[in-house]
This record gives sequence, structure tokens and C-alpha cells, in this order.
Amino acid sequence: MSNPGLLKTHTAESALAKNRIVTHGATDGTVKQAAAATDTLLGATEGFAYVAGDRPSIVRSGIADIEYGGNVTRGQPLTSDSVGRAVAAAPGAGSNVRIIGFAEVSGVSGDICGVFLSPGLMQG
Repeated sequence: MSNPGLLKTHTAESALAKNRIVTHGATDGTVKQAAAATDTLLGATEGFAYVAGDRPSIVRSGIADIEYGGNVTRGQPLTSDSVGRAVAAAPGAGSNVRIIGFAEVSGVSGDICGVFLSPGLMQG
């Protein structure tokens, strides 16, 4: 269950699905849906979808509900898949993986579960 701490309003650079991880857009104050484990992960959308130009409130701290994109075990560090869903993070050979936080509960692809937001970098 979501328990957001800080909500920050941004401008959607492109369409954003509900309960997805976001990253910085091309200009200050904008966000777009995350598309890779190497994106600088910022926070998550709440239970609403947005179109470009909307002003979504992005969950930046606390516990956010995020859709899983694969099998996740509680406590695992999570990153983004190609469509902004949370997936288990693992260091890549020579590449840095960004994490959005840690799974509060176990789940499978399509589940919307609580993620403790703690953005960081996992060095490979």
C-alpha cells in the first residue's frame, strides 16, 4: 500500500502510465517514463495516467505503488524495465544500474506493489 512522503508536481514530457517509474525529461521541471535501468530514476506516478503537458504529482519519497515487470522478492533492489515497471536490479558488467528503491512485498509481473523509494546507483 502506498504511503507517499514527498509529492512534487512536474510537467509530463510525454505520456505516463499509472504506477510507473519516471526519470528527468529533456528540460528542467519535466519528467518522462523511465525506459532503462541506466536512466536516472526520480520517482513514480500515482494511480493515474497522464498525457504530454499534464502536471502529475510524482511520488519522490516514502512508499509508492509501482507495477512490477517480472518476479520480485521482498527486499530486492529494483530498477526500471523498458516501460517503467519495477524489476529486480543486478549489477551489469561494466555498466552502472540505477535503482528506484526496494520491494516491500514479493510479486510477479503485473502486480502493483509498495516500493520503498531510495534512488541510488549500483555499480557494475
